[in-house]
Amino acid sequence: MKLREELNSLRELDLVGLRERLSDAKQELFNLRFQLATGHLTDSSRVGHVKKQIARIHTVIREFELKETK
Repeated sequence: MKLREELNSLRELDLVGLRERLSDAKQELFNLRFQLATGHLTDSSRVGHVKKQIARIHTVIREFELKETK
């Protein structure tokens, strides 16, 4: 999924959906780090992708919070 499409899909979610997506991404990152530590991870670039995804979700959550305060 392209970056712009990913951001648009995140911006369509409500705060509950964003927090669920964040929780899923953090769980995936935990699993990837565990696989990396045990030597079972085949695609190590996935770790960086999930970290960036978490940062994007945090950004959209912050945008949502700022929009609500106006």
